[in-house]
This record gives sequence, C-alpha cells and structure tokens, in this order.
Amino acid sequence: MTSSATTIFAAHLLAWYDRHGRELPWRAPPGQPPTDPYRVWLSEVMLQQTTVAAVKPYFRAFTERWPSVEALAAAPEEEVMAAWAGLGYYSRARNLVKAARAVAERGGFPDTEAALRELPGLGAYTAAAVAAIAFGRRAVVVDANVERVVARLFAISEPLPAARKPIRAKTDAITPEERAGDFAQAMMDLGATICTTRDPKCLLCPLAGDCAGRMAGDPTRFPVKPPKKPKPLRKGMAWWIEREGPEGAVVWLVRRPGKGMLGGMRGLPDDGWSARGDGIGGERGEPLGLVRHGFTHFDLELSVMRGSAPLGEGEWWRIDRLDEAGLPTLYAKAARLAAG
Repeated sequence: MTSSATTIFAAHLLAWYDRHGRELPWRAPPGQPPTDPYRVWLSEVMLQQTTVAAVKPYFRAFTERWPSVEALAAAPEEEVMAAWAGLGYYSRARNLVKAARAVAERGGFPDTEAALRELPGLGAYTAAAVAAIAFGRRAVVVDANVERVVARLFAISEPLPAARKPIRAKTDAITPEERAGDFAQAMMDLGATICTTRDPKCLLCPLAGDCAGRMAGDPTRFPVKPPKKPKPLRKGMAWWIEREGPEGAVVWLVRRPGKGMLGGMRGLPDDGWSARGDGIGGERGEPLGLVRHGFTHFDLELSVMRGSAPLGEGEWWRIDRLDEAGLPTLYAKAARLAAG
C-alpha cells in the first residue's frame, strides 16, 4: 500500500470513527486531546482477555476508590486483589500495584513506548496502546480486534500464531503519524462492532472497498486459526469449614501463595488441585457437591467437602459478608454451593 493510499485509508477510517466511535469511560472523544494516562493504562490492563462489558463496572469502582495512580500505589495489595476478584488473570492485579508504585516513584508515567515497556506487567501491546492513546505517539497497536481486521483486510492466509508477524507488519504500514491514538481505537472499534468474528457487517464497513478478504468471498476465513487442542481436565478438593461466631455463622478462608494460580487471593482450603483425593492431613468430610471452572490452559472439577476443623493458616469470615472477601470466581462458585 503506497503512502498516499495509506493516507486515504486512515482518513476513511478516522472519519468513520469520528461518527461512530464507542463512548467508553476511559476514552476521550474522537479528535480531543489524549486522556489521563492512568485511566488509559488501567483500562488496557483490565481489558486484557476480558470484555468491555465486564470491565466497565470494575473500572468505575477502581477509579472511584483510587482516582489516581498515586492513590493506587498507596493501596495495600490485598485490597486491590480483593477489588479485582471476578476479573480473572490475577497476575494482572499484582503487576498493577507494582507498576503503580513504579510510576508514583518516578513522578508520573513515561511517555514513550520503550520506557513504558520497562514498567511491571506492560507488554508490547499495552505499552503501544498507552503510548498512542495517552500520549499521541505513533505506535503499532494490535489487539485481537485489530488482528482480525488486518488479517481480513489483506487476506493473510498464514495460520496463527505465525500470522502475527505479517499482521503486525501490515498494521505498521497503515498506521498514520497523526491521530495515532484515535486510529488505534478506531481499528479496535471496527473489529468490535463491524468486522466481528461471525457475521461481519461488510456493508457498513468504511474499508470494505479495500478489503481483500471480502473480495475473496469469505472474510470470516481470516484470521486462519490452528485446530483447537482439547484442554486437560484437573480434579481437586476444597473444604467448607463453618461454625457459629459471636455475630453469626463464619467460614474458614485461607490466603493462597503469592505466586501461581490465583496467587495472593483468599479462598477455601484445598488440596492444590492435585487429584490425590486423600484430603489434607487425612481430612475428608461430607461431600457437598462439585463445581466446574475453566482456566486458560485447563478445566477444573472441584469437589467441595464439609470440613470439621480449620486447615492451614487463615481467618474466620462472616458468611453474610462473604462478598467482601474478594473471592475469585472458582471459590465464589464453591461458596455458593456450600452455603446453599
């Protein structure tokens, strides 16, 4: 694509974005100066592998409770982890606190892609997105939506993940120098609302005339995905240990190790999902039922047992205030099962 074609292409897309861009709580209106980098960064971290609809209430709650990066930097990590409960991928929350403290220590966000990459938890995509959207820097921003749009636009037939290199090269070729942040968000919006995974709305697409995938007759062929591998199934056991406290019924919760799956989160005592089935210290208990939960790389079946005595180091938590414990989804499911 020639430089003049790139300019026309960007102009068409930005004109569409000016009229149809999504209104999001972390986003400045099209054509307006970039928004607060804290809000851009926070939203991009939350949006990793998570839908906009799921992120909106968490973003509002976080920015009301911690309205600046300095406020977030001063927050105890366990409070941030509890507020994050339900969003999943909990290493993001741990890195969020580390990055906030690094930014507060240096007196503000760096404004270049390379310097942003040095912050904890900021990979290539997040650094590029913050550089473009918050600071107006030209950066190549490729999320799942952009990946799909570009793969279709150029009919890139190489299967993923190998296709990501040519997709990035093509995205680089069409990214303009001016309004780079708006261009990145326009590409995201196009993928989210028009060039969708199924049933793309080609008649409404401002780029339809240049789309090689559409000209080939079936844009949904792109990007080409490798065959899905079946996820392994793990099995484990967790204990619901309840007693009457001075203010009502309480349950025993433990804090998971800081590293690993659901690190640093509160949860029910469990066997580490080892599938040994022999309990902890010989504790078996009364079976209460089974909960199922899908992680990125495996599925889990967790048998929930009624225990009789506290297991491991933990704390008693009032059952009628369990929603304040910040339980990740797996243990929230188990708690709902056990509490009836």
